[in-house]
Amino acid sequence: MADQDDGSASTTSSPPPKTSKSPAPAPAPAPSPAAKHKVSTKFSDVLAFGGPAPERINGRLAMIGFVAAMGVELSKGQDLFAQISNGGIPWFLGTSIVLSLASLIPLFQGVSVESKSEGLMTSDAELWNGRFAMLGLVALAVTEYVKGGTLV
Repeated sequence: MADQDDGSASTTSSPPPKTSKSPAPAPAPAPSPAAKHKVSTKFSDVLAFGGPAPERINGRLAMIGFVAAMGVELSKGQDLFAQISNGGIPWFLGTSIVLSLASLIPLFQGVSVESKSEGLMTSDAELWNGRFAMLGLVALAVTEYVKGGTLV
């Protein structure tokens, strides 16, 4: 028995004494900072419901539309519905086409919005600004409809 306490081999068939120390697990490899995931450039992935394009394009259009609507309202005194009926549709369609193409070309080339996001102008800030602009346009339209005229 004394031989077993030394850790030397014994002639009995009993298992070796168990130690309370378990083998150390292998450390997990640290993610490399340069590793980037592959961005899909398929048309169906870019324009999918959860894809990178739809909310960004709509948000960008809403930001431009809200600022333009408020600018025309302040300068000419026209409400949103008058702006649309007095030649606003061609401007809307032209802006939509140009902005959509400008937004889609980098996405189809595999450039993600997050890769160009740094500092104060982050991709999350753009999403939130676009969402607020969408809400602002709806609120402007409803307020002018209920009020029966311009907001200002």
